[in-house]
Amino acid sequence: MLRVGLTGGIASGKSAVATCFERLGVPVIDTDQLAREVVEPGQPALRALLEAFGPTVLAVNGQLDRRALRARVFADTTERKRLEAILHPAIRTRLAAKLAALPMTTPYVVIAIPLLVETGRGDRVDRVLVVDCPPELQLSRLLARDGESETGARAILAAQASRAERLAIADDVIENTGGLGELAERVAALHEHYQALASGRTDR
Repeated sequence: MLRVGLTGGIASGKSAVATCFERLGVPVIDTDQLAREVVEPGQPALRALLEAFGPTVLAVNGQLDRRALRARVFADTTERKRLEAILHPAIRTRLAAKLAALPMTTPYVVIAIPLLVETGRGDRVDRVLVVDCPPELQLSRLLARDGESETGARAILAAQASRAERLAIADDVIENTGGLGELAERVAALHEHYQALASGRTDR
């Protein structure tokens, strides 16, 4: 089964691309969703986070307070590494279970990994698909989508891998600068390519 790692900067259009693949019948595993699942109440990872960061990262309803945790680790490399040391093994375990549950006849699977570059997980997939757009377009989308201040939005962009770093590890690139119809056409073309790769009809 061919494993395609889908990544891109924030507000680049990764979710839209993932939806296009799903509409073509391709299984998509979203590691962000897995990250939410492993910190649900009762999960070992949530207990480990409470031990590491204290009760301030727990909301009154017993759920992880993501905003509080994000604020704590955002500008602190040591704290972020501590968070990653707890979450990443739990996510990898859940990802392996999801992959094992797919039918053996599945030609390829798309694994959405937003921080693939930052976490160095490119070796866990067979191909890397980067959704790309100019940083200023990312910024305008982020401002419109999340209601961030421009200062806050620029800080988020600066904390991620650069456009050049993402493109440097890409096997395939989708430029997401147009409409949804154009995006769907590009995904459909890649779908044919990945099916051919999975069946051995091409080696590139």
